[in-house]
Order: sequence, then C-alpha cells, then structure tokens
Amino acid sequence: MSDKTRGGQFLVKETKCEDIFTPEDFSEEQVMMRDSVKEFVDKEIWPNKNRFENKDYAFTEESMRKAGELGLLGVAVPEEYGGLGMGFVSTMLVCDYISGATGSFSTAFGAHTGIGTMPITLYGTEEQKKKYVPKLASGEWFGAYCLTEPGAGSDANSGKTKAVLSEDGKYYSITGQKMWISNAGFCSLFIVFARIGDDKNITGFIVENDPSNGISMNEEEHKLGIRASSTRQVFFNETKVPVENMLSERGNGFKIAMNALNVGRIKLAAACLDAQRRVTTGAVKYANERIQFNTSISSFGAIRSKLAEMATSAYAGESASYRAAKDIEDRIAAREAEGTSHQESELKGVEEYAIECSILKVAVSEDVQNCADEGIQIFGGMGFSEDTPMESAWRDARIARIYEGTNEINRMLSVGMLIKKAMKGHVDLLGPAMKVQEELMGIPSFDTPDFSELFAEEKGIVANLKKVFLMVAGSAVQKYGPDLDSHQQLLMAASDILIEIYMAESTILRTEKLAKKEGEDKAQEQIAMAKLYLYKAVDIVNSRGKEGIASFAEGDEQRMMLMGLKRFTKYTNLPNVVALREKIAEKLVAENSYCF
Repeated sequence: MSDKTRGGQFLVKETKCEDIFTPEDFSEEQVMMRDSVKEFVDKEIWPNKNRFENKDYAFTEESMRKAGELGLLGVAVPEEYGGLGMGFVSTMLVCDYISGATGSFSTAFGAHTGIGTMPITLYGTEEQKKKYVPKLASGEWFGAYCLTEPGAGSDANSGKTKAVLSEDGKYYSITGQKMWISNAGFCSLFIVFARIGDDKNITGFIVENDPSNGISMNEEEHKLGIRASSTRQVFFNETKVPVENMLSERGNGFKIAMNALNVGRIKLAAACLDAQRRVTTGAVKYANERIQFNTSISSFGAIRSKLAEMATSAYAGESASYRAAKDIEDRIAAREAEGTSHQESELKGVEEYAIECSILKVAVSEDVQNCADEGIQIFGGMGFSEDTPMESAWRDARIARIYEGTNEINRMLSVGMLIKKAMKGHVDLLGPAMKVQEELMGIPSFDTPDFSELFAEEKGIVANLKKVFLMVAGSAVQKYGPDLDSHQQLLMAASDILIEIYMAESTILRTEKLAKKEGEDKAQEQIAMAKLYLYKAVDIVNSRGKEGIASFAEGDEQRMMLMGLKRFTKYTNLPNVVALREKIAEKLVAENSYCF
C-alpha cells in the first residue's frame, strides 16, 4: 500500500497540494448529489424550522421518512443491501449538506445512518445484514444506539447493563438502563451494548424495539438545543434477544463502539459545515440590510472582521474535512484492491485516520459554536430573539462539543493515538523529534529564504509549527513515558498544536491547489483566508507551546525550548491582518452570502 496513505503522517511528511482532495474537486455526480440534498433541505427542512424548535417529534420522523424515500438514508449502505453504495467522500457530502438547517434533523439523520445502521453493515453477519439493513436504508425502519448509561459516559466500557444466556442457550436476557438515546421515540431497532458475566469488555446486540419484550422508556428529555431530536432513557427488563442477534463476537462491543465513533466523529465535523455556511450567509444578509448611522452595518470594520473570521473558519473546516474524507476513501479502495472485504476495508480505512477524525470533530464543533455566537452578535438584540434563526443555531451547536466523545476526550485521544502509532512504528516521530533537538543546539540560519512563490513563507511556517509539536510532545514523552496519559493538561496543550497544524496546512494546500488551477487573481479571497487562518493558528501554537514548556521543563532546558518556540513561530513578513479580513469581507458583502 502506498506510503502516503498513513494516518497521522501529515505531521512528519510534507504533503503536496496535488495530493489532497478539495471541495473544488467534486465530480459531476457529487455536485448533483449536493444540489439535490440542498434542494431537499431548502424545501422540506429550512421552511419548517419553527416546527423543530417547537419539539414536533412527529415532524422529525416524517422528514426522516422523506429522506429515506429519496435514498438519502442509504448513501453509505452497499447496494446489495438496498443502499446507494457511495464512496466515503459522497457520504460526507450528503451528511454535510443535509445537516445545515437544524440540529434536530441532523441528529436524527446522523444517529440513524451512522451509529444506528453502520455497526450492522460493518460488523453484522450476512444474515443480520440481509434482515435489517435494507429496512434501515429505505427508512422503513429507524435505528438507535444504546451505549451511554447514567454511570457510563466518557468511560463507555464501564456500563452495568447485563446480558445473561438462557439455560437452553437460545437467547440472551438483557437488563439495564441507557440514557441520551437519540431516535428512541420512533426507532424500530436498537444497537445495545451489555456485559456478559464478568467480561472485561462489553458486547454488542441487535435488539428489535418491542415494548412487550421488557422495553420501556422515559418521557422525552427537555434539552437546550436539538429540541425535536427524540432523546429518551431506555430501560431493558429481561429483554429476550436471540443469540444470533449478537453483533460480531462476545466482548467485541467496546471495539465496535470505538470504531463507530471514529466514523461518527468525521461525519459530525461534516455535519457542522453547512450550519456555518448558512449562519454566515444569514449574518451577511442581515448586515447588508441593517442600517445604523445612515449606513448598512456591513460597512463597519468591527462587523466585517466578524464576517471574515466566520467565513475563514468554515473554509478551513471544509478544507480539512474533505482532505481526510478522501484519504479514508483511498485507503478503503486500496484495501479492497488487495482483496479485503468491503466491511473490513471500511473499518480499517477509518481506523487508520482516527487521529484526523478526532482533530476534525474538535475543531469544527468549536468553530460552529463561535460562528453562531458571532451570528447572534451581528444581529444584535434580534439575534437573541427566537424570531431569527441565530439563537436556535447557537443552541443546536452546543451539543456538538459533547457527543461522539467530548472534545476533551478527543483532544487526548488525538495525541494518545499518535504516540501509540509512533510506538508501533507506523509514524516515525522519534527521528524528526531528534532532528528538532539537534536544530535547537545548532546555530540558526540567518539567510533570508526566497518567498517569491505563493505560500512559500506560509508553508515554511507550517513546517516550523510541526517542529513545535515534536519539541513539546517529544520532550513530554521523554520525561513522562507511558505515564503521559495522566498529564491531561499537557496532552490538551499538545493536541491544540496538532489541531492547528492540520487545519492550517489543509487550508493552505486547498488554496494553493485552487490558485494553481484557476490562477492567483481568481483566488484572492481564498488566499486571504488561508493566510488569516495561519496567522491565528501561529498565535494558538505559541500560547499552548509556552504553557506546555513552562509546565514541564525548567532551567536551561526551558530556556532553550522557549527560544526554539520563538524561532519556530516567527514570521519573516507579518501579514496585514486587517487587510486580509477586509478582502474576505468585501467579497462576502458583495455576494451577499458565504460564496466560497
């Protein structure tokens, strides 16, 4: 398998812009798919936003059925089980554009197509897939996923729900309580995780929703956001499940849960993208229409700054999300070409990029919240009112930092997984980290490099930010070894550096690719966004790097690392930040929408 396809290697390898996939590379088929999804959302979902806000659960279910009739629930399902069998990028695309109007629908969609259906297509036996997947793909049945319990949240493997084998060995009897179950109110099937005996790990089961079989539920939860997403506690009281409904093998539940979450994480990033586009467009339109001091507020620098930052985050999120999605798709294809089954290929393909999935989940979920927050601010008092879509966007955005693994867990996972990969020899961190150490001891070069080419300086800076990560994480690993896990604050700082590197690099490479194809003059605003994103990223890396160094190094070591940090976060030519924002805002205001 070609070397460039390993997850996490972006940190130690130079990636060329030709080697990444960007939203500008969508095929004709993908563009048609995107447009039909947008049409569905603009016709069925967006005009009925108030019904979702008024907790119209039946309408969420009805909308899901319509999506099923259009085939949108089966995009990721192989054709032999009634799906469209689309590639990973296309499934990302559908998830992206179907999720922008309201978090209630996007949660129902994500829970059903992701964690509700995916575990069966990826881990089910042939019989299980034939029996259940076509019904889930068409929307005849809906799926839900029961992992979380009152005592088992982030520590998912600590669940108390029990599965006891009957004396005749024909079925398991499941007893326990699950909470925060999306789609519980209208689902036909649960993926339930329970423990058999004293097993170390939980086991997955496919459980049909039959109230006469010991299944009951609490009322709908009252939530800050995603108000029409059905969320209930589910109780199993000696619920009989045939032995052939065990998913994968005994004790494999934790693995299923983790792999389902990897897919869920990158899809959740996608699900936050169109929300940002729509919020940005709404804010631009309002700013253009709102007159204060005899002029539209979109002419004020304070507002233009916000619009530019909102658009830049959305653009960066798209750049990184589709880069990773295509890497996963290529990895799946490479495995299938070697004769691996589709199930196994998809599992391993996503698992390979679990680091990137965690990075994206964190970055994009935090960006969508900031975007909605600024959206409210631009609307002023109106933004706080339920009459404008900003306050619901802000409330809906809040859950994204919690589900599919909290952002804290994902931050620690991204660095933890990277270190594990290094120890397995899949990503060489040690060699590059040693080189950075040597560079710190050596005399810095005072030559002024040639920055005449587009992004030459920016790419040099990204390479230096990677050195910051290697310096900080490398020293932390040396100092704490396997004990690093217990130093969560250091891991959090290191992960913020890692996140900014991936996001900034993806944004620069996407823009470089675009500029090479269309000409720099046609990509002026995108070039400004890439430069603006990097400028902010350098600031974050500097601050988090300093915090890390101050917290685990002292004396000469500390002084040397701080000097290294200063050297690695230095611009030769600082960008004019205000001018960059102006250029981006000018385009947004002229086009009256997010137009990139």
